[in-house]
Amino acid sequence: MSAESTPDPAIPGPGESRADGRRRGKGRRRKPRDRRRKALLAMAWTAAGIVVLGGTGAGVLYFKLNGNLTSVDIDQALGTDRPEKADDGSENILVLGSDTRSGGNKQLGGGTDDGTARSDTAMVVHVYKGHKKASVVSIPRDTLIDRPGCTDTDGGEHPAETDAMFNSAYSTGGAACAVKTVESVSGLRMDHYLEVDFSGFQQLIDDLGGVQVTTTEDIKDPDSHLDLKAGTHRLDGEQSLGLVRTRHGVGDGSDLGRIQLQQAFVKALVHQVKDIGLLGNPKKLYDIADTATKTVTTDSDLGSVNSLMSFASGLKGIAPGSMHMVTMPVIYDPADGNRVLVEKDKARQVWDALRNDRPIPASATEDTATGEAKDVVSAS
Repeated sequence: MSAESTPDPAIPGPGESRADGRRRGKGRRRKPRDRRRKALLAMAWTAAGIVVLGGTGAGVLYFKLNGNLTSVDIDQALGTDRPEKADDGSENILVLGSDTRSGGNKQLGGGTDDGTARSDTAMVVHVYKGHKKASVVSIPRDTLIDRPGCTDTDGGEHPAETDAMFNSAYSTGGAACAVKTVESVSGLRMDHYLEVDFSGFQQLIDDLGGVQVTTTEDIKDPDSHLDLKAGTHRLDGEQSLGLVRTRHGVGDGSDLGRIQLQQAFVKALVHQVKDIGLLGNPKKLYDIADTATKTVTTDSDLGSVNSLMSFASGLKGIAPGSMHMVTMPVIYDPADGNRVLVEKDKARQVWDALRNDRPIPASATEDTATGEAKDVVSAS
């Protein structure tokens, strides 16, 4: 399968490739105990139910929840040719949202079930030494990169490719290839991997009772099934999924604008989880834990409830105000306005800061492509 991006009929437009695999010609861009533990959810919506589970003493439900989990052995697939692990207590986690069109996701994602999946959302979460603060770097799926050769978890070999779309790494070689590609782009070792799919995300939000957001303008995108008037809304799972997938009619219509919506939604989710009182509602807590463990895929080191609880417990000191969310610095491709290129000097500032466990400097994201959708959505 070509590493060029697989077409996505459900979300045509600025970030998508033609069905024959060729790029379109140049075109216009279209315009539990305390709050700190719960605030860990700001790392990424994909980890929501797992983090809430951490530290609650699931007890007799352990074996059922443990049996729900799926994990992949990233370390075995990638071998030893990887960046070195940090020795300062910091950690890097790759969080992916996948958009397979099979099973329950076919209706949610639209498009056809072609037997493939793509990484619709990618975030590198850097947890600083002491585990009191974190930075989140979103990687645009439309970024053209040199994808390294990789081996998938079934032992399949995939040759390197130049000028490949970032999200093609996952569709080509799955989780292992996605991790390998992120490590190649960033120079950082990914210590852990978390992934959730469309249907799991929708069910998690429904289990939480929805998420309240405020929009400053109308958002209507038939491709993501979202139709919101400007104002305050409590989004159910389907609407939330539509929001984090929306790219048309907001900002410049690019994937960068969608990333800005996703980051705003994460902040809204934090506020929601802080206020729902899960510890006083065992059934709701169990529903969230059951959904999360059924739909989340992790690296093998996190592939048990005990491991996830320990992981969450180690991060309980991270508060919402101690998280910095940015997009990897990019510019629009002069040869194709539907693609973006890494702004290498500024991106290096981001990755060097994280490698040295320092805050990302403001200069790293100045004068880069943004998507023009900032502040369209906010927590209510």
